[in-house]
Order: sequence, then C-alpha cells, then structure tokens
Amino acid sequence: QTAGQSGEQELENLVLKLSVLKDFLSSIEKKALKALQEVSSATPATPPQPLSHKAKSIPVQTFEVKLDITLGDLTKIGKSQKYTLSVDVEGGKLVVLKKQKDSQEDWNTFTHDKIRQLIKSQRVQNKLGIVFEK
Repeated sequence: QTAGQSGEQELENLVLKLSVLKDFLSSIEKKALKALQEVSSATPATPPQPLSHKAKSIPVQTFEVKLDITLGDLTKIGKSQKYTLSVDVEGGKLVVLKKQKDSQEDWNTFTHDKIRQLIKSQRVQNKLGIVFEK
C-alpha cells in the first residue's frame, strides 16, 4: 500500500510541476506577444512586397553639402561650413553631420515624420530646401 501511495504522491507532484510549467510558458508567451505588438506598432507598417520581385534594399546615401542659412542665422554661424548629409530611405531618417575641430562631431537626426516639404530651387540646380515641422 505504501508503494502505491508514494506513486500517487509522485504523480501528483508531477502534475503540479507540469501545471506550474504550463502557467510559466503561458506568461512568457503573453510577454513575447506584447513585446512583438509594441515593436510592430512603433515601426510603420510597410506594404507587402510582391513575391515575383526581389525586395531591393536602398543603401544609405551620403552627400557633402554646404548649409545655406537665412540672414537671421548668419551671425550665429559666420562662414558657411561643410556638412555631411546622410539619407536613410528605409529607416526614414535624415542625418546632418558637422565635423568640428579636434575630430568632434555634431549631428542632428530628423525622422521622416518631421520633414514637411522638400523644395527644389528653380534658379540654382543643386539647391534643395527642406521644411521641417516647427
């Protein structure tokens, strides 16, 4: 009889452990699902690519530019300086990088939702105006 009782006790312990394990797995699954939803809501949904065409990734483009500033800002900057403009189309980012003395770097990152308008100059072929939010 004692052997039967100990077997029953072991079975009960096993069932209890499996139940705890099931609850643990369920909570991990819920956390993973929540994290996945947060990630997918943070990044804008991209339209599905047609299967017949291979999706080509657009590399980050980098340009050496001069900042053409308004007269109001002229006193702050003084002479025109060279900047590096990086355009990440897939990431939706525009980075303006200014190299300073002592190999320091100063940069501003603008996300696609902050860019309101791009204006190509009619008079100067290589001039582009960028209107940001605010």
